[in-house]
Amino acid sequence: MIISPLNQTRWSRFRANSRGFWSLWIFLLMFILSLLSNVIANDKPLLVNYQGHIYAPFIFNYSETTFGGELETPADYQDPYVIKHIEQRGWAVWAPLRHSFNSINFNTQRPFPAPPSAQNWLGTDSSGHDVLAQLLYGMRISLFFGILLTLLTSLIGVTAGAVQGYYGGRVDLVGQRLIEVWSGMPTLFLIIMLSSVVQPNFWWLLLISVLSGWMILVGVVRAEFLRTRNFDYIRAAQAMGVSDRMIMLRHMLPNAMVATLTYLPFILCGSITTLASLDFLGFGLPLGSPSLGNLLLEGKNNLQAPWLGISTFVLLATLLSLLIFIGEAVRDAFDPASLPQTRYKKAP
Repeated sequence: MIISPLNQTRWSRFRANSRGFWSLWIFLLMFILSLLSNVIANDKPLLVNYQGHIYAPFIFNYSETTFGGELETPADYQDPYVIKHIEQRGWAVWAPLRHSFNSINFNTQRPFPAPPSAQNWLGTDSSGHDVLAQLLYGMRISLFFGILLTLLTSLIGVTAGAVQGYYGGRVDLVGQRLIEVWSGMPTLFLIIMLSSVVQPNFWWLLLISVLSGWMILVGVVRAEFLRTRNFDYIRAAQAMGVSDRMIMLRHMLPNAMVATLTYLPFILCGSITTLASLDFLGFGLPLGSPSLGNLLLEGKNNLQAPWLGISTFVLLATLLSLLIFIGEAVRDAFDPASLPQTRYKKAP
């Protein structure tokens, strides 16, 4: 793929910002670790060789009779009886952390919430769930929610701002009045009222968040389209019969994308904190779901167990700080005032 000289300059400026550049790599590493949560933290073996047959329990469900048991119920891989049968007739490959987000450690000698130990590196919550496993799975859900919310709100906001800015007049006037009314809707109260009717889940919360947050980029894109719609090359394209959609996509949208891209990391920050806030208030994901907000609530309700609140706070603060640093580096890289200008020599 051929990169234009302008984008090469922007990438060079982004790399020159060492804080933002390394923040990007650290964030990508954390994102990859969250995607591998099922491999890193799982109470089921990754692979089992039993009597010459290979099984993948962390992907498929097997009954206890598959490994020499007597019941047709799903195998409990924390049961010493099942582990003994597997070790006698084969071998098993376990995850580095032998706990999932919903598994309970019954072997601990300390009451829940238990402090950090060799079994539970960051301790357990009040229900006996491993904190580190919940952080991994909760980070994955938070990142997926934040990325989807950022993409959907940006798509709707860019489209609405482009239509308003390009056509102007009554379209812009009506659009602005609708945005003013819609932005005045109390989102939290709306979620509270709907929670009494509909059981909240991931997609339901995403829909409500998209409907209440799509106005973020409208003003930026609208201003850029209002500025460029009267330029000579736009009028020339209109005079040549180029369609409005093609003019907006090919000639005007690239100018607006510069400002849009600088906003995306900051929008992602807000999207992650939105889900954590809803879970903390009790209007987020269903009970039992891995959630950073639920862990913060656990820390609030169990002040005698500081590892709950501290570990979650450190993870959230790290994620949000990395995104802020990346956003600042992207903003500096796309700043037109900081790009090198072509200098011309004076004519003799």
